[in-house]
Amino acid sequence: QQQYKKYDWLEVRLVRNTTDPRPETYRPFDAADLEEPVGHMDTDDQWRERRKLLLKTARVYDRLDDLIAGAKANEISLAVFKPTRVNDFVWEEEERTWDPDKVREMRDATKQYDLFADNTWRETFKVIDKLPYSFSYKFEDATGKKSELQVLDWEAGALYWNCLRSTNGDEPKALAKVRQKYFDEFTKKDLHFFLGTTQQFHFVAPNPGSSSACCPSRSRSSRRAVLTRGGETSDRPRRTDRARQRPAGHPGPTRRDPTKPD
Repeated sequence: QQQYKKYDWLEVRLVRNTTDPRPETYRPFDAADLEEPVGHMDTDDQWRERRKLLLKTARVYDRLDDLIAGAKANEISLAVFKPTRVNDFVWEEEERTWDPDKVREMRDATKQYDLFADNTWRETFKVIDKLPYSFSYKFEDATGKKSELQVLDWEAGALYWNCLRSTNGDEPKALAKVRQKYFDEFTKKDLHFFLGTTQQFHFVAPNPGSSSACCPSRSRSSRRAVLTRGGETSDRPRRTDRARQRPAGHPGPTRRDPTKPD
């Protein structure tokens, strides 16, 4: 099975996904087109090619209201966003096991092949460990509007699991390592977010979605960072039995993928 890296280039015929009204939503015309990558954008010259694509070719937003209005008008569902100030990186404890009914539903779905769709996921489906914490950024936009967006990127979870192993199962220490990377280190750079909406709440959500990562700074006087992961909003009712936790100290991270350039 073909595996891709972030920033690989693919050449594929695309068609509109008629089941999803969001303007940027397309799907491959033929899954067989998804073969070998035709190129890769590396990190040479302080992420020059990646920065050109993400910070110059694309529009960079700094006001959430512009994105919310665009989503409600169905004009945009994906964007690059620059927060004016990042105030905090927090987490919330979640249920530690998957809903058995949902797992059963997914297992049943793997047995129901669709003649007109790509069934690869059915053949490779497996249940993975559930992340016991959700992570979020608290930040302000250019108007001073304060928001909190959840980071649903898989790399945040991978960082947590790797830090948990490196601390011999000590959850507070592992969480402190995640915060050290996502807050202490990333906020020293010119952090940008990739924002997106979910299909279900595209027209009505009070916020878009969020996630994070950084590229190396060009120099001390001209630092650059860009988000390379996706996520979605955490504006949902908070459970009263879930307390927000913040570490007392922030030791360094110990995993490869999120801590080093691709």
